[in-house]
Amino acid sequence: MPDMSESLIKSRITAALQALYVADALAMPVHWFYNTDDIYKRFPTGIRQFEDAPQKHPHDFLTLPATVNGKQIVGDVILKGKQKYWGVPHQHVHQGMKAGENTLNAHCARVVTRTLIENAGCYSSEQFLDNYIAFMTADTPLHPDTYAESYHRGFFTNLEKGLPRNQCGLAAGSTASVGGLVTIAPIVFSELLIDRSLARVKTICRTHLPDPSGRETCSYMRCLC
Repeated sequence: MPDMSESLIKSRITAALQALYVADALAMPVHWFYNTDDIYKRFPTGIRQFEDAPQKHPHDFLTLPATVNGKQIVGDVILKGKQKYWGVPHQHVHQGMKAGENTLNAHCARVVTRTLIENAGCYSSEQFLDNYIAFMTADTPLHPDTYAESYHRGFFTNLEKGLPRNQCGLAAGSTASVGGLVTIAPIVFSELLIDRSLARVKTICRTHLPDPSGRETCSYMRCLC
């Protein structure tokens, strides 16, 4: 970071994190609308304010994954009570979400932030995994989303198979699971406030989101970062 006052740095960090949640909520109704014409078919003037999620989606995303040890990952392990929304053609990925609500990935950024607060601003992969697993598997869902990206589903598939939890991240193939990048910002900001060494912070971030080459063990997921 360039030289500037501590108060200015913290105010910019606050604004950046607030923007993360605002942008996520604004984009939520048209997540994964790959054709911009589909956006204007549903919202003729575009997205100009927070909107409810439409009922229908131009693409089919909600395909149930296979069961593991007799458990359905979606419904029995994560997204409890929301399995009924999966397997329905052209069901919106954020079925039933209301204007201004945040998606699961943004809620995971909050999980990271709470973990940092618990640990005096320092990232701990073990504490994060404790909090992430508890958050995702709560009997009463702690977020309003009906969708979990493949890296969430892959993590809990591997966990149900008995893999050590710090090796459960889903390796990205030709398409990177970029949703997890949302969780990087709180780590970067918090760790830079402790020590403004970019190399050190990069190392910490790669512990959280390793590259897909397999050179590092994966605590959470793998993506192109």
